[in-house]
Amino acid sequence: MNLRPHRREEPDLNLVPMIDVVLVLLIFFMIATSLRHESKLEIRLPESASRPLPSNLAQLEVDIDASGRYALNGQALATADAPALKAALQAAAQGRELPLILRADGRTPHQAVVTVLDVAGQLGLKQLAIGTVNAPLVAPPPPAPPNVSPSPDSEP
Repeated sequence: MNLRPHRREEPDLNLVPMIDVVLVLLIFFMIATSLRHESKLEIRLPESASRPLPSNLAQLEVDIDASGRYALNGQALATADAPALKAALQAAAQGRELPLILRADGRTPHQAVVTVLDVAGQLGLKQLAIGTVNAPLVAPPPPAPPNVSPSPDSEP
């Protein structure tokens, strides 16, 4: 007869695999949330066959020339810096939420465009359109005449 006390083995719970799974999920969600980018400005990209905005709609138009000078609604600003542009946009908007149309020369410095976008974001302007012109349609060049080489049979 076996009189020794019967020892029960305690169940062993290994937490290492569960910690690994939780860390992988944490890394996944950290990466997934960093890829989500919300823009502060609603930007309408230019289209090739676009309809012009109605002319009776109140809007703000910022023009930037090739040297980076600003004009608001056709009036040139005295200085080409962010505080002057911000003050001019605030005065022109008069507290209304108007769409902003940005028209920049193709040779405009990138910083000038970024400054306008930054000021628009600070003022809370949410409707932004980038003015473009449709490229002229260029007719394809006529086909080149085929090179005719004399046949070996033809002799004068």
